[in-house]
Amino acid sequence: MSTRTLREWAAERAEELPGAGAEQPFGPDHTVYKVRGKMFLLFSNAPGGPYVTLKARPADANTLREAFDDVSPGYHMNKRHWISLTTGGTLEEALVRDLVTESYLLVVETLPRAQRPVDPSTFGQPAS
Repeated sequence: MSTRTLREWAAERAEELPGAGAEQPFGPDHTVYKVRGKMFLLFSNAPGGPYVTLKARPADANTLREAFDDVSPGYHMNKRHWISLTTGGTLEEALVRDLVTESYLLVVETLPRAQRPVDPSTFGQPAS
């Protein structure tokens, strides 16, 4: 069993994504990952936390909340478009990494094409 934490899994994946960077605009208890100035990942040491909060498609967010006890509506975020993950043992590293990537791509696809660090429709797919 891995001794790494949910937060470490998420941070490691975020650091791998083109154009992503961490900031602490709300103080030392909150780390925000942004791409081109737009947030896609938030670490919070809030009451009941720590939380890892990510953007998600509304249908995916509902499915994840139903499937996992450690997924809840986004803490202090739009409950339809954001989810929070907590450490409880039901989430695997591969899923967390996929959720971070999906959150990143959801934000990238809202950027003007000239500002996108990757093409969200082809990112992560093998070159043909």
